[in-house]
Amino acid sequence: MQPGNDSDDDDDAGPDASGEFRVPAALRGGAALPERAEVVIIGAGVVGLSIAYHLAKRGMTDVVVVDRGYLAEGASGRNGGGVRQQWSTEINIRLMQESVALCRRFAVELGVNVWFRQGGYLFLARSAKEIARLEKNIALQNRCGVSTRMLSPQEAGEVVPEIDLTGIVGAAYNPTDGILFPWPFLWGYARQAIALGVKVLTHTPVRALTAQKPGFTVETDRGSIQARRVINACGSWSPSIAKMLGVELPTWPIRHEICSSEPLKPFLRPMVSELSSGLYCSQSMRGEIVGGVTVPGHGSTHAMGSTLEFLATYSRRLVKLMPRLGDVKILRQWAGPYDCSPDGNPILGEPPGVRDFYLACGFVGHGFMMAPIVGKLYGDWLTGGERHEIFDRYTLGRFTDGSAAHHEKEDFNIG
Repeated sequence: MQPGNDSDDDDDAGPDASGEFRVPAALRGGAALPERAEVVIIGAGVVGLSIAYHLAKRGMTDVVVVDRGYLAEGASGRNGGGVRQQWSTEINIRLMQESVALCRRFAVELGVNVWFRQGGYLFLARSAKEIARLEKNIALQNRCGVSTRMLSPQEAGEVVPEIDLTGIVGAAYNPTDGILFPWPFLWGYARQAIALGVKVLTHTPVRALTAQKPGFTVETDRGSIQARRVINACGSWSPSIAKMLGVELPTWPIRHEICSSEPLKPFLRPMVSELSSGLYCSQSMRGEIVGGVTVPGHGSTHAMGSTLEFLATYSRRLVKLMPRLGDVKILRQWAGPYDCSPDGNPILGEPPGVRDFYLACGFVGHGFMMAPIVGKLYGDWLTGGERHEIFDRYTLGRFTDGSAAHHEKEDFNIG
């Protein structure tokens, strides 16, 4: 999934002479570690960098982002790039409407082409139970202004003629959902945050985090920073950071595997997914088929190795759904961590009893698509603007006060 470069600027993300993607020059150097900062963001994934950018855009530039690895090392660089508005709760539908709008403006606002294209999401149902769930969700999405519609098997076949309709009993299709390329999306936020004054420090692991009165001491391999506020945006590694302050997060990592094929002549416009198996696939701008499938039973792990079990399961499901892909070669296979929460929704805001420490984790594979709007809302709130309801609804305290009722993940099991 590697689109070509359309710029002659040496600082732009793009392939070098060998065709391999290079990190923009602005992100390759390491800034000096400051002694103090208004905000330290731990985690330079797309969520942390989106928050940093939006803080700086609103004038708060005394921000430091630290990460133990390199940019795009974690989940933000290991996903399929899907951005959808088909959800089962009104708050998530509304959030993703705004996130899609931000993605549409990304290239103009941040000056980086992320190859965002709105080819839609097509969810395929193989049972009456799945149809009922889709119909319920479509009614809610339509009330929110999302143009999802229920399709018959024949209509689904008109959207993607290559699908074998055997066993398909219906589908949900929203043409304004989309896909973008993850790496320049991440780099775009990082580069513009840096341009506005944010310091982004890679290869800077946090070894200790201590609460002071006021603020925090953030101890890293490169020294310590005194921070007035700290944001934990480490994805599936967030529990280890929270525990430094005595905060227990009920989240856990699950390995999610994905792969990419040789390039084919473009034929697949939407992201296609089977609800029953968790199979999903899309076609990149260069023609690769990029997809994955749910493979249960591996437990909680940060092990990111690839398995033959995944490749065999994915291949069987994909070829059953689209027989024409039976002879396609797989070129690359990798894995990334889903950051799972008990109710399938993110954990945001301040944990009970710890002021000025903010959480941005537990997205269950949806952090990439939610990052634009979550970053904007954090930027608004922490610079004196409106505090959005998500910071109360998705607080850590919901797991002890009984307010975590709806399990979003039961309705759509793909990222």
